[in-house]
Amino acid sequence: MILFVQLLVLSLVILSTILVVGIPVTLASPGQWERSKSLIYTSIGIWIGLIIVTSIANSFII
Repeated sequence: MILFVQLLVLSLVILSTILVVGIPVTLASPGQWERSKSLIYTSIGIWIGLIIVTSIANSFII
C-alpha cells in the first residue's frame, strides 16, 4: 500500500511540474490557448483527481 501511495505522489509531482511549465508557456504563446484549452482543462482535472485519490489512499496508512 505504501508503494501505491508513493507512485501516486510521484505521478502528482510529475504532473504538477508539467503543468507549472506548460500553462504559462501556453498562455504566453499567441494562438495556443484556443488549440490546447481542452488539454489543459483535462490535465487540471486529472491533477485534482490525483490529489483526491492520493489523500484517500494515504488515509489508510497508519
